[in-house]
Amino acid sequence: MLLPGGVLPAAIAYPALIAALGEGVEAVPKELEVYAGDAPPDDYGLDTEVAGILKTADQSGFDRFHLVGYSGGGASSLAFAMRHPERLLSLALFEPAWAGNHGLGPEEQQLWREFDRIMQLPPVELMAEFVRLQLRPGVAPPRPAPGPPPPWMAKRPAGLAAFVRAFKAYQLDESALRTFTQPVYYGLGGKSNPNYYAKQAERLANVFPTFSIEIYEERHHFDPPHRAEPQRVAAALRNLWTTASGGHGVL
Repeated sequence: MLLPGGVLPAAIAYPALIAALGEGVEAVPKELEVYAGDAPPDDYGLDTEVAGILKTADQSGFDRFHLVGYSGGGASSLAFAMRHPERLLSLALFEPAWAGNHGLGPEEQQLWREFDRIMQLPPVELMAEFVRLQLRPGVAPPRPAPGPPPPWMAKRPAGLAAFVRAFKAYQLDESALRTFTQPVYYGLGGKSNPNYYAKQAERLANVFPTFSIEIYEERHHFDPPHRAEPQRVAAALRNLWTTASGGHGVL
């Protein structure tokens, strides 16, 4: 199952990766629950996303499955691994938007204070600051697509604000994740803000017993490897899935 981030819908984020994975992989791209309606539910939290993943897995006939999550989908994947580890064969994370509130260093704490600040800005300014905070200093933000914004973009400011509130309220149980023995893969962009994602990867490396990091030097959070380098990511995922099956293949 493939979970997108808080901006691009799964239907746009994952076709290149699904094509690169090729035949024999039953890939299910799943949209985030935060965008299921016109506005986020009043009681929205990460367990809303966990319930949605569980429902989609059951509807797809997946008893145990491989979960791939990017950004907001990565945060949701971490919550799912904590709640339902028995359902997962492996976990692949591409720069989760959040990885718990415990053990944050001063740089990460300052970053989250900045997120609190920008959530009060008008939507256009919010999105520009949202992008800036996640890039390594000096890295130019991606150019906006020509033409008017797509209709789904109107939901994004409220959805991102709902995610930030959910992150602040959620308790990620690291003791539970320490018992997660399935292989965990972390894809890290070399041009992403190192005070965010590199430090996050370091923390998770000290939580999961079986954890590997791959750095995509030319990528950043808004030029993610699953879109820019789908063949490389497909190879990494196939290797992860083979490892999860004890070297016997899972496709």
